[in-house]
Amino acid sequence: MKRALVTGGTGDIGAAVCRRLAARGLHVIVHTHSRPEQAQALVEDIRARGGSAQVVVFDVTEGETTRQALEVLLADGPIQVLVSNAGRHADAPLAGMSPRDWHEVIDVSLNGFYNVTQPLLLPMMGTRWGRVIALSSVAAIMGNRGQANYAAAKAGLHGAVRSLAIELASRGVTANAVAPGIIAGRMADAAFDEERIRQIVPMRRAGRPEEVAALVDFLASDEAGYISGQIISINGAMA
Repeated sequence: MKRALVTGGTGDIGAAVCRRLAARGLHVIVHTHSRPEQAQALVEDIRARGGSAQVVVFDVTEGETTRQALEVLLADGPIQVLVSNAGRHADAPLAGMSPRDWHEVIDVSLNGFYNVTQPLLLPMMGTRWGRVIALSSVAAIMGNRGQANYAAAKAGLHGAVRSLAIELASRGVTANAVAPGIIAGRMADAAFDEERIRQIVPMRRAGRPEEVAALVDFLASDEAGYISGQIISINGAMA
């Protein structure tokens, strides 16, 4: 059974990805930093549906702690699917943004991607099959007022993914990024009302976490083996 690690697995998109991958027969490792109870509830739900899952808890911004947690997981064999979904918002106009808000957002999304991905690569490459999928954002492509830190962090993932795809191309491992637009859930519901969504999204609705999960699931499949180094938007025709 292939194993998948989903960082930020308790968020709306992360949880949908966990359920989708588990339904396809992968053993899903649900990562969380601050919501272990929610992660365990998700694992129990997956198991109740006939899937296989477990919880792992660590802070992706702490390199050594992350490496130690991954070493424990890798003792049971390689992790062949990584969905790097952990992220953080701290919105403010750049002119008024604190150094802490700038660095913390980049630390989670971009440095966290390195901390989790790097230790998994050699074991993954050794199997001659693997999938690295980073969750980005429409903000990284279009920009967004008050999100210079978030857009910079997610745009950095694009360069990392494109470079990683080239490095791994001969080893049967793909690397791609998925860039969602406005997706229904806690963060979007707090930031956008229905009228605003109709104004800025040509499809006149928010996306669903399950729609993002379906795209991630495809990129994690055998059928997507010739897709690599791509930034794939899922945003209702916003751009």
